Amino acid sequence: MTGPAFKSPLDRPALAEEDAAHVSIHPPLGHLQVRHEANRCLYCYDAPCTRACPTHIDVPAFIRKIATDNLLGSARVIMEANPIGASCARVCPTEYLCEGACVLSHDESPIRIGDLQRYVTDWARATGVKLFTPGPGSGRQVAIIGGGPAGLSAARELRLLGHAVTVFEAKSQLGGLDTYGIVPFRLPAAVSLWEAEQVTALGVEVRTGTVVGLDISADTVLSQFDAVVLACGMGYVPELGIPGEDLQGVWDAIELIERVKMGEPVPVPGRVAVIGAGNTAIDAATCARRLGAEEVVIYYRRSEAEMTAYPSEFAFAKSEGVVFRWRCLPVRILGGSGRVQGIEFVATDLVQDANGGQRVQPVPGSEFMVAVDTVIRAIGQSRRARLLEALGVEHEAGVVKTTDGRTNLSKVFAAGDCTFAKGGREAMVVEAAEQGKRTARQVHAFLSGQAQGGV
Repeated sequence: MTGPAFKSPLDRPALAEEDAAHVSIHPPLGHLQVRHEANRCLYCYDAPCTRACPTHIDVPAFIRKIATDNLLGSARVIMEANPIGASCARVCPTEYLCEGACVLSHDESPIRIGDLQRYVTDWARATGVKLFTPGPGSGRQVAIIGGGPAGLSAARELRLLGHAVTVFEAKSQLGGLDTYGIVPFRLPAAVSLWEAEQVTALGVEVRTGTVVGLDISADTVLSQFDAVVLACGMGYVPELGIPGEDLQGVWDAIELIERVKMGEPVPVPGRVAVIGAGNTAIDAATCARRLGAEEVVIYYRRSEAEMTAYPSEFAFAKSEGVVFRWRCLPVRILGGSGRVQGIEFVATDLVQDANGGQRVQPVPGSEFMVAVDTVIRAIGQSRRARLLEALGVEHEAGVVKTTDGRTNLSKVFAAGDCTFAKGGREAMVVEAAEQGKRTARQVHAFLSGQAQGGV
């Protein structure tokens, strides 16, 4: 099947035609631009772009198929390697991955690999082509707890291998943070929901609105399935632990983004303070700007050098008018009549600790007040320790302990955000997708009797 030139209507929901918070910040390439970029590719042997991709998409192969008008073949190359390939085309930091490794980047601009991947997956979405079919039934049943990128990736891989799969998802729709937690002007919910449909179309059973440990017991899941994959991700943003967080006008960054993506009204008046400097903080800050906030300032307790947001995200936020203030630690939120009116900070120093790292130390007498109308917490996400303990899975402060995706229990595996250690940079969607694939293969080996061990 060949792919004609097309203009995708899928990125901008009709209900948000005039809503700046939903309008894409990065328009897709036109057909002539796609042709030009595809024909620039050198189709390298042992391509560095493929090696730089965590899911190892065969980049030269999918681009060559674009150049020969075989968009179906191109889509299969992309989505076979990365079941979340449409989302990753929009949110991957390609400048540090595939495009950063492109050999043309040394002498001229790299191939726009992310935009080409987006063009192909947009075509697949617009045409409704069928990309995959499930493998012959194995008679084995696998439960996947969590329907985000890692869970969907594992589910797809396991169905291709012939295993029956049931996904337990707490929310009403699949996709995890791709659906709910990434701002719509970067990643429309329709994209991640299409990826979920590609998985469910393979015969995956889905139980949305189901919390394991509440709506169904952990023991029931463990007893009814031959293997279990934990892909539960993380929770909402934890509280700052300071006075005044109960005031109206204090937001959880992920909850705010979720409401915007679901088309719910989100009043973000006047002056906004965002606490934190990761990619979620950037998303919340730029979203607030697009919702009409007159001033948005990101406050971070450490310096610019320690922030976890990507440099490209930092530059984007500044281009949107977001201001950054470094070495500022919130002490209390001030209010009147039940609403936020200001926030008190203290300046900080970074001092060496006994382990050779750096810790934040407040500077005595450096307190200062800032008048604000809205405070947005963006200091990471809470962990799902209660679920892990109900399952009997070993963890460290909510981070699942794994070896090649295997937990301390022989039939329980884990992938995605629930396995990513604290203190590092924010995890990428593409890494979760790759973990889901690898973990599915470990499950397959276990179910096939090729792996032994565990408890």
